[in-house]
Amino acid sequence: MTPEMVFNSREVPRPDRFDVWREHLAKTICPMDTSSEHSADFHGELRRLQLGPVSIVPTKVQPVTGLRTAKLIRQSDPECYTLALLLRGTLGIRHAGHEAVHGAQQMYVVDTSRRWETEAGAVESVGFSIPKVLLPLPPNLIDRILAHPLPGRDGIGGLLAQFLTRLTTDTTPYRPADAARLGTVALDLLTATLAHHLEADDRVKPETHQHALTLRIRDFIHRHLADPDLRPRSIAAAHHISTSYLHRLFQHEESTVAAFIRRQRLERARRELTDPTTRATPIHAVAARCGFPRASDFTRAFRNAYGLTPTDYRKAASSRN
Repeated sequence: MTPEMVFNSREVPRPDRFDVWREHLAKTICPMDTSSEHSADFHGELRRLQLGPVSIVPTKVQPVTGLRTAKLIRQSDPECYTLALLLRGTLGIRHAGHEAVHGAQQMYVVDTSRRWETEAGAVESVGFSIPKVLLPLPPNLIDRILAHPLPGRDGIGGLLAQFLTRLTTDTTPYRPADAARLGTVALDLLTATLAHHLEADDRVKPETHQHALTLRIRDFIHRHLADPDLRPRSIAAAHHISTSYLHRLFQHEESTVAAFIRRQRLERARRELTDPTTRATPIHAVAARCGFPRASDFTRAFRNAYGLTPTDYRKAASSRN
């Protein structure tokens, strides 16, 4: 089971329920001025699943209003983006010059460093908080979609919504060691969702479309690293662009397409070799899972990158644990 915190206001004396819920909300997301006509006998539930540096926070609350003020931001700012997926009810929000009303199976993003106001009915939702530094999109692009409705029923947004919903419904199949991996999956899906939304926005400048497409290609590469036939030609075909245009997109990256694929494969292999839960997995199986069908090629590439053979690297990692 992944690390989890659970709070139910019914476990608190009635006069203290609303205040204690506000304290937990501040700890799990960020401090807000909140009020509710049900504060005398408030019912609220929330959980926090910590998945490495990111957190998932399912909540159920009675009608409540929230205000994230400049004063509260100065006092405490986790410097996160938080995506909210509404499962039930409606919520209105004013944030970063945008105003919207969201319903079930819609998502929106807020910036904890910016002021916002919310007014919600009885809602059930899932929050997903991620440090800004981990999201590979420029802040000026994220600003374009703050508070805007993002579809959660189909497409890439549907995949993200389904993942968050399933994860919060039952965490028993997962081990503590799975937490960071699940966080990486959630981050990849969020990045793909935002990139897709930006690319589909006609108001976005051409260079923004190019950046969003590059992010989508990077996500595609991550998801297909195990395929030994993953090459620039197949990547370009999957995205309906020419191979030459693919190479031009990567001119602004830190490496060529082929070098990026190779580095990501080696980094995935390195993580597997340091993972205690995969210690019994043969080296050749790790190599195959990371897109190296020939173990000898993997060993040579790994030694060139990290200075040790895969076997020696695993032994050194085991001795440190």
